[in-house]
Amino acid sequence: MNVWRLVLREILHRKLNFAMGLVSVAVAVGCFVGARTLLRADEIQTEQAGKALEDSMRKITKGLGFNILILPEDQDVNELHTEGTLTKSMPYEYVERLANSKIVTINHLLPMVVRKVRMAEIDKIELPPAESETSMYVIGTRGEVPLVHRDLKKPLEDHVPAGTMVVGFQIGKKLQLKPSKPSKKKSGKKNAQKGEAKKAKPKTLETVNFLGREFKITKVKPELGNRDDSTIWINLTESQELFDSKNLVNGILALECNCATADRVAEIRNDLERILPGTQVIESGPPALARAEARNQAKQVAVKNLEQHQSFAGVLVPLVVLGCGTWIGLLAFGNVRQRSSEIGILRAIGLRSVQILLIFLGKAILIGLIGAVVGYAAGFGFGMAMGTLPEATDAWSQLFAPELLLATLLIAPAIAALASWIPAVLASRQDPAMILQAD
Repeated sequence: MNVWRLVLREILHRKLNFAMGLVSVAVAVGCFVGARTLLRADEIQTEQAGKALEDSMRKITKGLGFNILILPEDQDVNELHTEGTLTKSMPYEYVERLANSKIVTINHLLPMVVRKVRMAEIDKIELPPAESETSMYVIGTRGEVPLVHRDLKKPLEDHVPAGTMVVGFQIGKKLQLKPSKPSKKKSGKKNAQKGEAKKAKPKTLETVNFLGREFKITKVKPELGNRDDSTIWINLTESQELFDSKNLVNGILALECNCATADRVAEIRNDLERILPGTQVIESGPPALARAEARNQAKQVAVKNLEQHQSFAGVLVPLVVLGCGTWIGLLAFGNVRQRSSEIGILRAIGLRSVQILLIFLGKAILIGLIGAVVGYAAGFGFGMAMGTLPEATDAWSQLFAPELLLATLLIAPAIAALASWIPAVLASRQDPAMILQAD
C-alpha cells in the first residue's frame, strides 16, 4: 500500500487537524520572515541615511574650510581671539612628523606663519594720516602637506607661489582692484591642459613692494565679511624670511575627519599628544557644522533603534517558533490517540513500523512545506507593506532574499517533522494485537 496515498487520505479525512498544523507553521514562518524583512528594511534605511550623512558632512566641512588649528602649547589662545595674531612658534618639522604619522582623525595639513603689520607696509596703499596705523594680517602659507598613508585629496586652499601675493577684499579695495572671478571648470583634455597652463601662470593684477620685497598680486578674494577681508597671503618660505622665522611656523591648519564619535576634538587631542607633544588644539564650530552634528546624532539614534529591533526580534521569533513547534507536537499526539484503532488495523493487514512512521512524518513534512510557502508570502508581504524605504528604492529587489526562502522551505518541514517525531515513533511501536484486543 502506498504511504503517500495514505497520507493524502489522512489529510482529507482530518482536515481540521491538518489546517491547525498548517496555521501554526505559517504563523511561525510568517513571524520569522516578517521580522527579517522589516529588519532588512531598517538596515537599508540606516545605511542610506549613513551614506547621505557622510556625504553631507564631507560637503559641509569642505565648504567651511579648515576647522582645526594646532598651536604651540605656550600660545595664548586669547591673543588669537582678541588680536588675531600668533606670537609663539613651533618647528616646521612638526608638520612633516604629522604627515608621516598614521593619524586618521584629521586631513588637509596646512602650515602657516601669521603676523599683524601696518597696511601702509604695502607701498601702493595710500592712507590718510588718521589711518596710518591701520593694521592688516599677513599669512605665509605653502601648498597642503599630504598625509603619506592616504590618497591625494583636492586641496582646500590654492598654493601661493613665491613672489606672488593674494589679497583680501578690503586690501584690494585700497589698491583699487576688483575681486577675481572664480575660475570656470574645464571639460576635455585640451581644456584641462589649458586650465592647468593658466593656473601655472596666473595673471598679474598689480605689482607692489611689501617690507622691501617685490610681490605680484595674482588674486583678490571676494568679500567674506570676516578677518580674511583684511589679510594678505604670501609664500611660506618668504614669510619665514621676512619675519625671521626660518624653519618655524605659528600653527597648522587641518580639517577634522567625518568620524561618528561623540567628541572628535578630544580624539584629535589624544592623537596629537602622542604624535606632537607640546601642542594644543582648538576648533571653530559654525552653525553649519552644528547641523551636521545633529544629523550625526540622528544616525546614531537610528542605529540604536535598529539594534533594539534586532534584540526584540531575536527574542520574539524563537519563542514563536518554539510555541508553534510544541503545538504541532501536541496535534500529532492527539492524532495518534485518535487513530489508534486505525493504526492497529493497518499493522494487522501488513504495514510495517517504518511505514506507519512515514505516514505521520510525511504529513508533518507536507504541513511544513505548505506552511512555509504560505508563511513566507504573508511575512514578506507584511514586511514590504510596513518597512520604510526611500521612494527611489526598488523594495522587491532590495528586500527579497532567495537564501531566506530556501532556508524557510528546508527548516520549516524539518521542525515540523522533529516536533512529530516522538508521536510518530510511539505510533509505529504500538502492538496491533493489544490495540485490537482493547477494542
